[in-house]
Amino acid sequence: MKIHRIVAFFLLFVTLWSCRDDDEDFLNGAVVVPPRLLSEVAVENDIELQAFLKSHFYNYEEFAAPPADFDFKIKIDTIAGDNADKRAMFDDITSEVISILPSSFGISDQEDSVDHTLYFLEARKGAGEKPTIGDNAILRYEGSLLDGTLFDASSTPIRFYLPQLIRGFGAAMTKVNSGSEIVDNGDGTVDFGEFGVGIVFIPSGLAYGNGRGPSGALPSYANLIFRLEGLAFEKNSDFDGDGIPSFLEDLDGDGNLNNDNTDADLEQIFLPNHGDIDDDNDGILTIDEIELDADGNFVAFKDTDGDGISDHLDNDN
Repeated sequence: MKIHRIVAFFLLFVTLWSCRDDDEDFLNGAVVVPPRLLSEVAVENDIELQAFLKSHFYNYEEFAAPPADFDFKIKIDTIAGDNADKRAMFDDITSEVISILPSSFGISDQEDSVDHTLYFLEARKGAGEKPTIGDNAILRYEGSLLDGTLFDASSTPIRFYLPQLIRGFGAAMTKVNSGSEIVDNGDGTVDFGEFGVGIVFIPSGLAYGNGRGPSGALPSYANLIFRLEGLAFEKNSDFDGDGIPSFLEDLDGDGNLNNDNTDADLEQIFLPNHGDIDDDNDGILTIDEIELDADGNFVAFKDTDGDGISDHLDNDN
């Protein structure tokens, strides 16, 4: 049993690490910035983001009436001069408040969670459904700083398990509808029809905080922009193969699968439920403590002793 759990942990670790930059010098010469009060940084970040959104626009006119050769790429420019009459992105934005514990960034002298505002703009509504935070998503993206500096991008479709990404990116992807179909071109490539296009503005507390980011050289406490194309996703993804769709393992419903660990008090290794094949460490695999249909698909949780705790989370059942 322990071997299975260690393997599951190893797979989770490899997956999480894989989203880092491939550069072998990722940590070489790293400048560690002492942690600041998360509450102060959050306020500064939000002021900067709102100022940017109120002074910039995107090519909304092209999205409203796409030219024949339009590539559905979001372009941002300043509201000034010939563009003085353009509509600010702030007028089209939706926002979501997400609370972050200072301990997420190694800050131990603060205990209260701090609210951070994520700003999202949908430029094109995809014809498909939205993924959940526990799904594998196929997407294209481009990451930049507010000054336009590009630090990361994927020009070809890439598959991500959303919980492995920074909090703001994963949360934003659940707001992007996928495409309508996947067309095989017969040459090893595929096209995605009517995919969703959006852009998200992420405060540092929902990104890398005082860390250096995927390129190894991002400014500390930097606000980030990601242009997103939601191409497709794998519905009801089950990362650890325990029979439960990963999104159902978000026990506290906060949109973060990595802080839900039923057997935290029983294990020396922190293994979130979505990466744990025995969620309550009772020696019985989770897949054997839930109800599945004839095809092995999740149907329901069981509560054999009627104590209000599902069998797979109840180690004294």
